[in-house]
Amino acid sequence: MTEPQSALLLRRQLAELNKNPVEGFSAGLIDDNDLYRWEVLIIGPPDTLYEGGVFKAHLTFPKDYPLRPPKMKFITEIWHPNVDKNGDVCISILHEPGEDKYGYEKPEERWLPIHTVETIMISVISMLADPNGDSPANVDAAKTCMLWRENSPLHRDI
Repeated sequence: MTEPQSALLLRRQLAELNKNPVEGFSAGLIDDNDLYRWEVLIIGPPDTLYEGGVFKAHLTFPKDYPLRPPKMKFITEIWHPNVDKNGDVCISILHEPGEDKYGYEKPEERWLPIHTVETIMISVISMLADPNGDSPANVDAAKTCMLWRENSPLHRDI
């Protein structure tokens, strides 16, 4: 029996990440027999509230990947405007492709089949460093983030 295209693509991406690791995260399979469930470890980006932290998350890929995006869930508890209280990541790149029924996101900001685990993780690391408070998944965290920015010496005009 031949492997589905999605499994071949995921196997290739995993091999590439193992051969050429990307700074800021590592990735592997949760179970060696399931290419559709990955575990990632994210290093908290420097000069952020998350600096020095290591955050575990799971990526679950649909069988029709890369036509549809994976789901991402933090296993390590994290307080962030774009991560809901259950750990689910809410970021444009992981939203279903096409038009946003609310008109907030442009289609090119949403999932595109050209995305890889690497581009997803770079976007998530960027999200940690620069949260989107305009569309929070965790309103309480968005309020905290806004207060921190207003009172942080990094964000004050001198």
